[in-house]
Amino acid sequence: MTSHYQKAYFLLSAATIKQLPPDQGKEVAIVGRSNAGKSSVLNTLTHNKQLARVSKTPGRTQLINLFALDDERRMIDLPGYGFAKVPEAIKQKWQKLVDNYITTRACLQGLILVMDIRHPFRPLDIQLLEFCNYHNLSVHILLNKADKLSKAAANRTLQNHLSALTVYHNSVTLQLFSALKGMGIDSLHQRLNEWYGWT
Repeated sequence: MTSHYQKAYFLLSAATIKQLPPDQGKEVAIVGRSNAGKSSVLNTLTHNKQLARVSKTPGRTQLINLFALDDERRMIDLPGYGFAKVPEAIKQKWQKLVDNYITTRACLQGLILVMDIRHPFRPLDIQLLEFCNYHNLSVHILLNKADKLSKAAANRTLQNHLSALTVYHNSVTLQLFSALKGMGIDSLHQRLNEWYGWT
């Protein structure tokens, strides 16, 4: 059976909230540090290596990029944070754009937060989790690049951080993932299907 996500196609890029389509249907946004492999995750999810531009220079996503799955469901690629070598004023603009999107978009079902498993839960990641907790927005965390660690080390990292999530009152879940190997894709599909209303 063809995955719903293989039907994804680029819809538009938005520099401001006003440029987004009407606030209806269902959206899931993907976010993370600029070097966490966010674009690779999106491409692996959709089985389309050309969908999101993968750059050797972190921080290339400076707009909100929208990908349609069907007439009612969209995947949102938010600007990365924390690594890009850009002026501080630009970083602040990105941050405001992401904050405004999360706080004003009623059709947003949840966030996919991508972290590099070798450098998880950095201060900006925690800041985002606290922000989502305050706004009662569900978050599903991908510990990406799990292929860079041994299976035992990856599982140890997963277990070490699962207990830390109990401090959040919103729904925060965590899984191992490898965009390179396709590891964890079924678990990601399951969570997304819940948010999008696919059974």
